[in-house]
Amino acid sequence: MNTLLFDDNDRINLLPLTFTRPVSELRIGILTITEKWAYFFKRPSFLTQNYLKQKYSAVIQNVNLLINGSIIPNEALIKEIKTLKQGEFLIKNDIIIAGIVSDIEIQKFEPEIEKIFKPIICKSEFTKIKFPWDIFSLNGQEIESDFKLVTAGKTSEKLSRTNNILQEERIFVEKGVFAEFATFNPNGGYIYLGKDSEVMEGSIIRGSFSLGEHSTLKIGAKIYGPTTVGPHSRVGGEVNNSVITGFSNKGHDGFLGNSVLGEWCNLGADTNNSNLKNNYAEVRVWNYKQKRFIHTGLQFCGLIMGDHSKCGINTMFNTGTVVGVSSNIFGTGFPRNFVPSFSWGGNSGFTTYTLPKVFETSEIVMKRRDKELDNIEKSILEHIFNETKIYREV
Repeated sequence: MNTLLFDDNDRINLLPLTFTRPVSELRIGILTITEKWAYFFKRPSFLTQNYLKQKYSAVIQNVNLLINGSIIPNEALIKEIKTLKQGEFLIKNDIIIAGIVSDIEIQKFEPEIEKIFKPIICKSEFTKIKFPWDIFSLNGQEIESDFKLVTAGKTSEKLSRTNNILQEERIFVEKGVFAEFATFNPNGGYIYLGKDSEVMEGSIIRGSFSLGEHSTLKIGAKIYGPTTVGPHSRVGGEVNNSVITGFSNKGHDGFLGNSVLGEWCNLGADTNNSNLKNNYAEVRVWNYKQKRFIHTGLQFCGLIMGDHSKCGINTMFNTGTVVGVSSNIFGTGFPRNFVPSFSWGGNSGFTTYTLPKVFETSEIVMKRRDKELDNIEKSILEHIFNETKIYREV
């Protein structure tokens, strides 16, 4: 059956990470949410924001399965979804989970869906991603779930004897992995090394941990799980319980903890973030829906950074800092703990990072990974630039 993943009302709570992607394209564990659902249903397409549709298009057929893109699949939930008939929607605690509709009925999907389609109460428990900090908070359980999913029926490659390896049965190595003189300790969790990834000498990995394809851990990297490094990324220094979506670099010493980085980010040498307040109090984080700082319920919460943002050497991020899309941060002292998209500067103040300069830098950065900043990517960034203007004027 044709499958579409839709964004629900929590999309705005997941900004700035969802400025540049549908909710289901968030990475948590080894896979993105889209990739998780693709193991159970035909490769999904997307019902998302209008300005994202050129990149993330919707394939609509006569009969369509709609699935909430912020929900993580599990076997019990899959079984319930497969019992649905056309016109029925699976719902629990006012959360729309999935439904089957015709191409014409998709036009009626919002608002007030419960008045149009037959609700079926879901009996299964499930995980829903509501806020950015859910990504690192739930990353451990998702690495475990994804590990079992992606390695089922497959045989791991062998790591070189130069490595120090504990609990080898909890480590899976894809083809093309290069690792010498490193330490691998799943620590009761799992370690997954993606295709053609590299772990340089002296790296110490304490799981759970996932390293994406064509990604590299630099010499002497210190990794505390549960941590995910997405594809085509380079990571060094100390990392604890963080998720790097992909195509991003933290190539040098410095600490990243309880954090989420988008794509095309770069942290300068000796960049550090605080993940614990000096008074051990609960961390508050900027929320785009409420346009204010809200409580996270967490004692540990670090940096949330949107796509294409960068920072210079020796940058210091305070606890619970949110950086938008395409910001460039540099200078001494702590920048404020909410940096709007397309900001240029630091502790001494910000100006607007204009689109021509953003495009110029992004073209160079993406070309290094054999990617192109095409007109579709430019139009997405231009939309975000205009949408976020209000925050730069405060």
